[in-house]
Amino acid sequence: MLLMPNKDWHWEYNETCKQLSISLGSEMEFLTPYKTKLLIPDALSATEFNLEHAKFYIKMLETLPKVLHISDAGIVQTALNATAAHFLLQSQMPKSWFFDVSDECVYCEVGKLFQLNCGYSKVLALVVDNGLQAATVMILSQYCQLSDSKSLVQFDTIKVMHNRLHPLRKARQVVAA
Repeated sequence: MLLMPNKDWHWEYNETCKQLSISLGSEMEFLTPYKTKLLIPDALSATEFNLEHAKFYIKMLETLPKVLHISDAGIVQTALNATAAHFLLQSQMPKSWFFDVSDECVYCEVGKLFQLNCGYSKVLALVVDNGLQAATVMILSQYCQLSDSKSLVQFDTIKVMHNRLHPLRKARQVVAA
């Protein structure tokens, strides 16, 4: 079952966990993975889950099942985290040097999936914000080793230049006659 936004939803800063959360009504709270240092100042106090947030979230609910084969709960979790990342995280400088350059030019848009390749791993990434030359992506793989001392985990975000985004390849099935 996919959760649909309503007038009771609002963003809150969870003081106990020191993370952004969204109140989904009187008895349900969703805790995002985003800590204080990543958030814009407005995210540190109660903020409305407004119409723009709802439209983005619904767009993610419509797009994600077409490209990801995960449960409804996983779709909702990914869509809520993507919405939080799009609207409430601080802007980042690109950190493209961690990733290999793609040989193909890609069309980048919010909600599109790509692969990021670095010497240590290949990971699935969802575009949550797009600019002229770079995109902020949310890591969907469980873990991404960037270097000996730096790594990302699922739902972390990183900004990369478009030339680092590798298109996903669909498996081809060859039938011999």
